[in-house]
Amino acid sequence: MSSLILAIDTATPAVTAGVVRRDGDTIEVLAQRVTVDARAHAEQLTPNAVGALADAGVGVEDLAAVVVGCGPGPFTGLRVGMATAAAFGHALGVPVHGVCSLDAIAIMAGGDLLVVTDARRREVYWARYRDGMRFEGPAVAAPADVPGAEEALAQPPRHPTAEGLVRAVADWTSPPAPLVPLYLRRPDAKTLAERAAR
Repeated sequence: MSSLILAIDTATPAVTAGVVRRDGDTIEVLAQRVTVDARAHAEQLTPNAVGALADAGVGVEDLAAVVVGCGPGPFTGLRVGMATAAAFGHALGVPVHGVCSLDAIAIMAGGDLLVVTDARRREVYWARYRDGMRFEGPAVAAPADVPGAEEALAQPPRHPTAEGLVRAVADWTSPPAPLVPLYLRRPDAKTLAERAAR
């Protein structure tokens, strides 16, 4: 039996929302909207989701699940995506599946991969894959400290897609685990105690 899924990701500069039909292993992207703007996650996610639903010709009441990229990524970006996914899931009474955003990129490429995204502050988030399966990471490091980086071939930037997010869900038969953001480093903001210690 096929089901309609809303897939969203805000772990990278791309603000992605798409509607996907899943029937077993068959995945069909009905509509997807992507805005690449690292500072517009909060402003663009809901319009992208509503637009993708309209483009697909379906309503929120037709959704059977939500999939969201849980990072690694920036604190605010992840919170926007995860809070939006949780709100859709709660309001509609449908499950919300969290996936590693790097996995969603890798699963669409296949082969031996090193997936790297910008972590800001001269660092990158990275994970290594073999045939779409992660075997190392995710982690954060300076680019020179990423294992295997010297062997990697640079490719044009890729971001998580609606199809990749849905394919990255490991188990559709069990209830999803609670959403947990993949924060791999401390936030830029300092607590009062940290400021006082300086």
